Amino acid sequence: MILVIGAGAVGSLLGWTLAVAGEPVVLLRRGGPIQEHPEPLSVAGGAAPPSSVQVQVAGSPAGLSDVPEIIIVAVKMPDLAGAIETAAAWPEATIVAVENGVGADDLLLEQRPVGGLVAAALTASVERAADGSIRRLSRGGIVLAAVRGNVAPAIGRLVTAFNAGGLRARVVADPAAMRWSKLLVNLMGNASGAIVDMDPVAVYRDAGLFGVERRQLGEALGVMSRLNLRPIKLFGADTRLLPIAGRLPGPLVQPILARVVGAGRGGKRPSLHLHLDAGSGAPTEVEWLNGAVADAATRLGGRAPVNARLAELVAECNTDPDRRAWFRGRSDRLLEAIAAPA
Repeated sequence: MILVIGAGAVGSLLGWTLAVAGEPVVLLRRGGPIQEHPEPLSVAGGAAPPSSVQVQVAGSPAGLSDVPEIIIVAVKMPDLAGAIETAAAWPEATIVAVENGVGADDLLLEQRPVGGLVAAALTASVERAADGSIRRLSRGGIVLAAVRGNVAPAIGRLVTAFNAGGLRARVVADPAAMRWSKLLVNLMGNASGAIVDMDPVAVYRDAGLFGVERRQLGEALGVMSRLNLRPIKLFGADTRLLPIAGRLPGPLVQPILARVVGAGRGGKRPSLHLHLDAGSGAPTEVEWLNGAVADAATRLGGRAPVNARLAELVAECNTDPDRRAWFRGRSDRLLEAIAAPA
């Protein structure tokens, strides 16, 4: 049995895909009722009508009747520690971490000293519709890489099932290169768009904000180089092209990247933007995105000032609605804030 911890849009898409392929799947929905019978889970792709499949749902680990061989962890980074605690009930299971940013694998290695570990990067953009169904907004796919243990059988099983269920999947050799490559994708139009309340395409069409985007990506690529990591090709996002784009004249590459960002997002706003829109004040993932770039640069004896400042500003806007209102629609104010010392 495959257990999916996290029944949000991403976890639901992965569970639905595996169930379509015939895999026994259980979604763990924290705080929800324990279901004795499977319930329909619907996913729509683009303009296609929702396609339903029956999936078992549990409200707590006590609701599981079988022991999972594979546990897919599909939660936000601030919730990962709690998911690891939940997964501790099955120490022999292989964990597949489908988190954004950098840091999930280190936390799992530290807090879960036994069991197989697989890193995964999903590039399909998904959202939950008002009727509860999941909408897949871009094709994308999932890439998996072994981190610890004899996980080849689990990876082979998942790749076969994902492909059979309609989600492109493949294996790569270097989990760190995969994580940092996915981080590059997550950075694009994310923090800056969240701060000024603009969608990624508008961010990339704004000359000033495009300059900020190029600088933050340049800092991240610089950290990767220092770590001897090279960008890799992900489904729908060939990050190997970003170093080349960074060397081309801005006016030439700007409209190209704007189209790329728009196609990759499928009209969905990035994670930080959605978080600030919710206004909950709960921790964001920026610590593992821009913050991770800044922290890594510092450990390597350098600096990533744009990423560091973006992380600080997202944190400020997250806890202070007036601060975000100050920036809303004002790219000039964001440029001034990045240029000014923190």
